[in-house]
Amino acid sequence: MANEPLPLPMNPSLAVVSETREAGPPLTREWLALVWRRLLFPYWVSDDRWRGRGLLAIIIALDCAGTYLAIRVSYWQRDYWDALAARNVNAFWNLMLFFIVIICFGSVFGAARTWFYQALEMRWRNWMTDVFLHRWLDEKAYYRIARSGGADNPDQRIGEDLRMMASDSLRLSLGLLSNVIQLFSYAVIVWNLSGSLAFALGGISVEIPGYMLWIALIYAAGNTWLLEKIGHPLVHADYWQQRYEAHFRFLMMRVRENAEQIAFYSGGRAETTRLSGAFRSIRENWRRIMNYKLRVSFFYEAYMEIAAYLPLFIMAPRYFAGLLTLGALQQLNQAFGRVRMILSWFIFSYQSLALLRSVFHRLLEFDAATQAQEAGEIAVTRSIWPDRLVIHALDLHLPNGERLARIDALNIRAGERWLIRGPSGAGKSTLLRALAGLWPHGKGEIALPDGAKMFLPQQSYLPVGSLRECLCYPGDAQWFGTRACIEVLRAVRLEALTDHLDEHDQWDKRLSPGEQQRLAFARVLLHKPAWLFLDESTASLDPANEAAMYRLTAECLPDTAIVSVAHRESVTAFHDRMLDMGRGDGGDAC
Repeated sequence: MANEPLPLPMNPSLAVVSETREAGPPLTREWLALVWRRLLFPYWVSDDRWRGRGLLAIIIALDCAGTYLAIRVSYWQRDYWDALAARNVNAFWNLMLFFIVIICFGSVFGAARTWFYQALEMRWRNWMTDVFLHRWLDEKAYYRIARSGGADNPDQRIGEDLRMMASDSLRLSLGLLSNVIQLFSYAVIVWNLSGSLAFALGGISVEIPGYMLWIALIYAAGNTWLLEKIGHPLVHADYWQQRYEAHFRFLMMRVRENAEQIAFYSGGRAETTRLSGAFRSIRENWRRIMNYKLRVSFFYEAYMEIAAYLPLFIMAPRYFAGLLTLGALQQLNQAFGRVRMILSWFIFSYQSLALLRSVFHRLLEFDAATQAQEAGEIAVTRSIWPDRLVIHALDLHLPNGERLARIDALNIRAGERWLIRGPSGAGKSTLLRALAGLWPHGKGEIALPDGAKMFLPQQSYLPVGSLRECLCYPGDAQWFGTRACIEVLRAVRLEALTDHLDEHDQWDKRLSPGEQQRLAFARVLLHKPAWLFLDESTASLDPANEAAMYRLTAECLPDTAIVSVAHRESVTAFHDRMLDMGRGDGGDAC
């Protein structure tokens, strides 16, 4: 079918929308209400509402002033042509002086409107970006979306789609309002100058006052309806083009982030094939867009050519009959054109509206994904014992509902050292995810104690920035002094990095896996959590450094409870209690 979306190339780390899913936004009353309630309206009742409303009022006032000047220009043109026809030199020069005044005021109003418009656009985008960042990053929504594939490419939706929403919504809505204001002004001119159309119909005399205005209304309305029928598939094609473009950028970003691993595999040819396939979807969907735009452009050009000369043909008899002066004919022609342009706002803005509808649809999808809660019966509560972590009748399931592991009862006290062991796929890491509130699949009870908690995965996250920011993460770098940072780096045997605390770099690329894991233990020493959970956090360390990290943690944080997931037998000596998940109902790899 012509408007059937092309399938996105499969990628396990990218949410792929089913081909049977609706490809574009349904233009229904419910959908429009949702766009208004979730995207457009919130800013205007926010804490920034008065600044936003003030800027909007100024812009509308400047638009009204601009409309008034445009009307004055219309009358100036009438008098100008009449002065030329009468060869009235004095009137001509007076009109030229008046025209200079109009130009000065118009330039001031236009420049001021541009400034206030851009200020409002940025304030709205800034506020919406803050809101969507909080929706994405609060309550671990970013993790749920990444794991479940609820919405692809959040970076594009927050960075690009919100920019387009603020810019295009303002531009189109203010343009529509300005056109409505101009419509009433120019409609009066067309009504007064067009006179009445009299004719006999079945022996009955019929007179239509202001008939040129009715012609403009019928001409614009009919062509608007026809354009919607011709160009409707463009909405769906634009929607899918954004998805294909985002997917292509995502694959290129993956190559950049994993350049070393790809180079070891000599995977350049495989990545070329993958990227070429992704771009092929862009190219093929682009052809569809071009076909739709060709139809719209052909219709638009025909519409404009006919409309340019239509009023002259209709009003020529009145001019030759002496009912209109040359200036009045020029004014009527211009006013008719403005009315027709205003009534054709939908035609001229159709492609922008189609793109904006697809942007709304993507933002609503993303908003719904941030609000979605994963189904699960694992109750995570606050422990009645402030120094005790309690697990009762905990069943861990895979997302498909298959049981992965069961823990009947587990009681971990402050200061204890627990080692969780078991074969690969027994659910050890999944248990830590459940303790962190990241795994909803299953049922049972987890009662968490008071005190700060820190989870160290096998590969710790290093943000882009200075080494100090990486070391202090997730805290603020200003929370810890330089002396404290240097001491913990030396303690974890990273003395060579002490002179680079304020150096900015991609530290996840610069540091080896073992150095990154030692840096993670330096974080622990800085933050001093009461509860520490380690998930293969020393897997990249040699036995000597692994033992040093465990001894260091025990010495510096004697009251901290440590729960470790590890496979090496060597770590057993640093724990006094053990949970063996190998004897449970282990499932497939989690």
